[in-house]
Amino acid sequence: MAKRALVVALSMIAATLPMRAAANTEPTPTTAPAGTPSTRYCLRVDPITGSRLETIQCRTRDEWASLEVDVDQEWAENGVRVINA
Repeated sequence: MAKRALVVALSMIAATLPMRAAANTEPTPTTAPAGTPSTRYCLRVDPITGSRLETIQCRTRDEWASLEVDVDQEWAENGVRVINA
């Protein structure tokens, strides 16, 4: 009985895998979306030493530039979201 339940559960998981792959077919923009000077761009940054948690920081373009980060260059790989103020 336990084997039958395991087979059913695994087959249901396998059936949903192609749907998950098809749902994420939107192309990722290569540059950050345009915004106003107060628009904040959220990017993944390196986690704090000793932590495994992903760190996301949201800053304006000017704030990222003061940290020597080019938002347009980093967006394709590390961009998460845009917050319009």
